[in-house]
Amino acid sequence: MSDGLKFPNDFRWGISTSSYQIEGAATADDRTPSIWDTFSGTPGKVFGGHTGAEACDHYHRYSDDIRLMAELGAKHYRFSVSWSRIFPEKGVLNERGIAFYRKLLEQMEAHGIQPMATIYHWDLPQWMQDEGGWAHRSSVGYYLEFARVLFERFGYDIPMWVTINEPWCASILGYGLGVHAPGHTDWREALAAAHHLLLASGEAIRDYRSRGLKGRIGITLNLDDNESATNEERDEAARSRHDGHLNRWFLDPLFKGDYPEDMKAWYRPLVGEWDFIASGDLEIIRDPGDFLGINYYTRAIVREGNEHPVLRLEQILPEDCVKTDMGWEVRPESLYRLLCRIRDEYGSLPLYITENGSAQADEVKDGRVNDVERIAYVSGHLAEALRFIREGGNLQGYYLWSFFDNFEWAFGYDKRFGIVHVDFDTQARTPKESAYWYRNVMRENGLPDPVANSGKG
Repeated sequence: MSDGLKFPNDFRWGISTSSYQIEGAATADDRTPSIWDTFSGTPGKVFGGHTGAEACDHYHRYSDDIRLMAELGAKHYRFSVSWSRIFPEKGVLNERGIAFYRKLLEQMEAHGIQPMATIYHWDLPQWMQDEGGWAHRSSVGYYLEFARVLFERFGYDIPMWVTINEPWCASILGYGLGVHAPGHTDWREALAAAHHLLLASGEAIRDYRSRGLKGRIGITLNLDDNESATNEERDEAARSRHDGHLNRWFLDPLFKGDYPEDMKAWYRPLVGEWDFIASGDLEIIRDPGDFLGINYYTRAIVREGNEHPVLRLEQILPEDCVKTDMGWEVRPESLYRLLCRIRDEYGSLPLYITENGSAQADEVKDGRVNDVERIAYVSGHLAEALRFIREGGNLQGYYLWSFFDNFEWAFGYDKRFGIVHVDFDTQARTPKESAYWYRNVMRENGLPDPVANSGKG
């Protein structure tokens, strides 16, 4: 490997999962339903009627799974905590749920794997949604109660925390577009939920710091690089609305202390008064924490259109572009452009890529999964990440999505992002060629030369 392909010596290489997507055991040890149990159990909401009731059965197989992670070279693992395992009812703390995560952390420690815990990754307890969920301000207090328990029980064992994963998805997809749980289509609810998610994150960051804990805490946003389909003013205006909706609506309050004025004006006919924003809220939100997590998968090319009924825009794909199984364009350079934009517009806070990966139509043949497209996707994006670092960018780690094939939300088990293949009939795990390739990347702290070499050695 040439020195030009090496990452900094302290760069963190990791893998990511989330609780509802892998744990299964939906009713084990007093766990109660989350909004995703309810949503996926509603006919027509999830591909094939799939649910996360069993998923990867990680709840029962965690010991073997952590051992497999270690065998595949993982030293850093981002996971999330199931809220309804910890609080199955309002005000009721479940020690059995606490015990599971204690055992999980003990296994990680035994295998030399350092945890990064995501407090909230979309699986809101159904009892909480019954009181209004994230659209109601009480959600902030419930979340802070949950976070405090995790800090008290695990604060000295977990050195890195993510407060909220992708508040855009939890709010806009869940309460505005209705394609994620809880499946509502009310834009006032969606924007109130977005605000309460950001406020909850800010409150948790304050609480964590008040405890004198030595770890780091931040939020993770799903962001994109976007371009206008043409130079026409109407298409550029559509691109700006897309950017304001996905990126600036979350970045600006975290780093600049307010929501973007152009988007507040655009949303006002749907929202009315912004009375869910209380005095002092924006001061609490204006603290992204010790780092910013970025989940990045593809870019957007935007033009005016009717595909999005609220924003009046549509996204297009270039002709003959390489696509993942999600139908997303593969364009690694856009990750570099996004990282540069964050640095230039929002400052030099440490950055972590907390998700990046590729869905492919993987099959096991003769005991192997030869997922060369995924290797090409990840290597291309890592090369652009390294380019950013070489130019002085403060990117400190990369967590690949995902370790397992899993329950991929509204797509059910139809889309496979994992570097480990899961047979959902037998729960057999088969490391893919990408797993061996990524093991070498982590071991060598850089990209192999040539990058296409997967090498099991």
